[in-house]
Amino acid sequence: MQTVEFNLERLNKRKIELGEKPLELKTTTFIYPENDGNYLIDVNGNRIGTKGDYYTKIMLFDILENGCLDNNPRPHYEDGEPAHTLSLNNGRTITKLFTYDIAKGESPFITLRPIAVKSAVKELLWIYQDASNNLDRLAEYGVTWWDEWDIGNRTIGPVYGETVNRYNLVERLLAELKKNPDGRRHIMCLWQEKEFTEPHGLKPCAYLTTFNIRHEWDGKDYLDMSLKQRSSDFCTAGCINQVQYLVLQCMVARDLGIEVGQFTWHYDNIQIYDRHIDQAIEMLNREPINCEPYIWINEEKNNFYDIKEEDIEVRGVPRQRIKEQNPQLKFPIGI
Repeated sequence: MQTVEFNLERLNKRKIELGEKPLELKTTTFIYPENDGNYLIDVNGNRIGTKGDYYTKIMLFDILENGCLDNNPRPHYEDGEPAHTLSLNNGRTITKLFTYDIAKGESPFITLRPIAVKSAVKELLWIYQDASNNLDRLAEYGVTWWDEWDIGNRTIGPVYGETVNRYNLVERLLAELKKNPDGRRHIMCLWQEKEFTEPHGLKPCAYLTTFNIRHEWDGKDYLDMSLKQRSSDFCTAGCINQVQYLVLQCMVARDLGIEVGQFTWHYDNIQIYDRHIDQAIEMLNREPINCEPYIWINEEKNNFYDIKEEDIEVRGVPRQRIKEQNPQLKFPIGI
């Protein structure tokens, strides 16, 4: 077991140069994430945790070791202080993309802390099924974390779900996948420049999904999907975004009547906020829990728009044990 020391002195020297207060941490030491290239392993070489746990620890380690501090961040914390991040751009990271073969039981779900799966699924339905930007509609699901980006009329402007609505993205995607299953143009894009000329709350972070159908040698058809994300607040939402979009992939596959194949997550900039470094070190020092998470969708629902929040569950997860062994962490939000 190899213990690594976070270079707090280097970080604080930079913060002082920027005229800011030095950062204080509970601890600066963390354990190197031993792995077999696909999963974390214990001291005896046995696999532990999920594939999501593996990717998470590898990425946290890489950002703490190699991440660069931004100079003049746009977000600020609630107390008005700049919300700095340590970040890596694609191409500098150890793990350049995350790929999970869902058909083989791999999962982005993590056991290093509790994950608010139900709220994440509700947000996904709000964007892609309701095709809405209305915060009151989202509040009906019990989700209020978008309220910070209210542009003053209880919407987030012409982005996210409103983009899905304006361009009829889901219905067009489903129709094209059925009409031309071997096509390589099955794409939904939330990044629409002309929408940004209107008042809006936040430009899409997860913005591009690409779908391809694979006719495998086992005689089954599989839906593969990739998600492109320009920015990821990794400690807070890295796992959540991946699980959300895996649910989207499962819903599309169900509508098509085929199997769920590979899910791949691409990122352009991946970051840890400076006030999340303690939490990142804590997760690196935590022991993951062996389990086999999978997305369950009500077998009676075969139409994308008929699948409701109560029809979707992440199963195979020992939730109570996760809460007890790896309790929830608090992450100050940069807004």
